[in-house]
Amino acid sequence: MSEVRPNYITPGGFAAMRARYEHLFGTERPALVEVISWAAGNGDRSENGDYIYGRKKLREIDRELAHLSRRMKAAKLVDPARQGDRSKVFFGAIVTIVDDDDVERTVTLVGIDEADASEGRISWISPLAHALKGASVGDVRRVSLPGGMREYEIAAIRYPDP
Repeated sequence: MSEVRPNYITPGGFAAMRARYEHLFGTERPALVEVISWAAGNGDRSENGDYIYGRKKLREIDRELAHLSRRMKAAKLVDPARQGDRSKVFFGAIVTIVDDDDVERTVTLVGIDEADASEGRISWISPLAHALKGASVGDVRRVSLPGGMREYEIAAIRYPDP
């Protein structure tokens, strides 16, 4: 059996994942089981839309619960507020970068499960994050993106307060 790679995640990301798991397990799943039980009591299950849809939805919830459980089990919490060297970009850093066109953008390097590019949270294994890791303010890094090669200058690095 293959070993599960660690799932690096911030404390906030882990809390959100746990909250999602608890909501599904404690609220959505029991309510759905109740609907399925009610629908099963209505007779012929082969043409019972509530029963068929309920069972399908229950399988989806159970799959998501299993996925979240695996991800939480593999989670390795990394608190960026405890980062010793705050002069370089590491996991959890909040980095302000400037591109070739002088467009400024702020990104935070986070775990795979908490990445959301529209919110400025990029996965620590993304091409941009790989290019930024280890950089200091003033460094210029080249990144190969789907739109072509781009250069970014690191304008600022900060970490959450302890």
